[in-house]
Amino acid sequence: MKWTEPYPSPRQFIDGRWCDGPPSAFQVIDPASGDVLAAIPDATERELDLALSSAQAAFASWAKVPAWERGAILAKAGAILRREIETIARWLTLEQGKPLAEARAEVNAAADVFVWVSEECKRTYGRTIPSRMPGLRQVSELEPVGPSALFSPWNFPIVLPTRKVATALAAGCSCILKPAEQTPASAMALALACHEAGVPRGALNMVLGDPQRISSGLIRSDVIRKVSLTGSVAVGRAVARLAGEHLKKCTLELGGHAPVIVFGDCDLELAVATLVRTKYRNAGQVCVSPTRILVEDGIAAAFTERFVAEAGGISVGSGLDPASQMGPLTTARRRAAVDAMVRDAEKLGAKVLAGGNIPNGPGHFYPATVLADPAPAADAMNSEPFGPIALISRFSDPGDAIAEANRLPMGLAAYLFTNHLGKARSIGERLQSGMVGINHIAFGLPETPMCGVKDSGYGHEGSVEGIREYMVTKFINEYSR
Repeated sequence: MKWTEPYPSPRQFIDGRWCDGPPSAFQVIDPASGDVLAAIPDATERELDLALSSAQAAFASWAKVPAWERGAILAKAGAILRREIETIARWLTLEQGKPLAEARAEVNAAADVFVWVSEECKRTYGRTIPSRMPGLRQVSELEPVGPSALFSPWNFPIVLPTRKVATALAAGCSCILKPAEQTPASAMALALACHEAGVPRGALNMVLGDPQRISSGLIRSDVIRKVSLTGSVAVGRAVARLAGEHLKKCTLELGGHAPVIVFGDCDLELAVATLVRTKYRNAGQVCVSPTRILVEDGIAAAFTERFVAEAGGISVGSGLDPASQMGPLTTARRRAAVDAMVRDAEKLGAKVLAGGNIPNGPGHFYPATVLADPAPAADAMNSEPFGPIALISRFSDPGDAIAEANRLPMGLAAYLFTNHLGKARSIGERLQSGMVGINHIAFGLPETPMCGVKDSGYGHEGSVEGIREYMVTKFINEYSR
């Protein structure tokens, strides 16, 4: 694989070498045109065994590499991503669909992850515990948990696998990455950057193919000691059951259905601009995307009018076109699901104020859509839309808004807009969510924890909490006369 390829032929990275495999049933589709970009190889049992044995062997040596040396290698990987940003961004847009500007921002975000963990891995401190008797030394130390199986989705195909890979490597773990079959080139870019930076053979392996067969094989293996998944609630349940059966440490970052409470005393211009920008980023294919927007009666009409005007002005087209502000949905199945949700909500009484239709022509395009006054029973109000649908409802009693925000079993992100500090704090404390944004939406930075509650998963990515997910605590009790 080379950085000069217009779009690389999908290959696996096992034991420090690029390798092919028998063809799978999966193809990489350009979501803007519907054209086939490439075929995906399917990892054989032999290749999975080689990846596992390679990760096991590499862990024994990588875990002993001093943190300062590991950090220097990871910082170099981040620099390589920035150096090749134009190439990687184009690959990402071709296979995933988002505009080039968003793709570049994602590559930069992935590089930021490498830079942050390259420094933080030097600070995985233990502690000395005062003893009760002379001559007794009590020490708590952090050690890497072991070879890790990492499963990442297609909506952010380089930054999400980077969060897992860079953090695992920073902690001293070796790893096997299984990226989404829809977006292999972005993950291949990550593997190439790590290899070029000096990550040793076997410390990072990447396999492609059937997700169910591969995930099951990796999690069941005695080699794997840690599992990390970003995906749907349904897949998360299956992975959690399998990891629990084999007593593997597990981090799950699952789906969301983020509520937003907009109070009458907010900065209306700020609220609308922030929510439109973040709602339709990546065509709404974002787990923390603001979706159920609950607006206080006094400003509901003005808010809705402004929101619809801005959403209706979003230019939708190929991500390679500089004029496009929103690209296509990544898969045909996702677009069909989004349109079915709109039709269901409309049937139950919701008003379609913008978008809401499948356009003619090739590709998986769907316009920025706004639905007003959706019925609580509407599918879009209960299942994660994962598309460009904003649902606007009114409230008069803040208690009712909080009850609606907390109604669903998911609890990944929640937002509120108000200029009243006391209200912001008291409402924020009552929202059942792993992350709360107040007058601002910016989650997923490398220095901040990403976490969900309830059906949105458990464990952390990012920040010091994220690195410790790949470590275990060892207590040493040492006595000498």
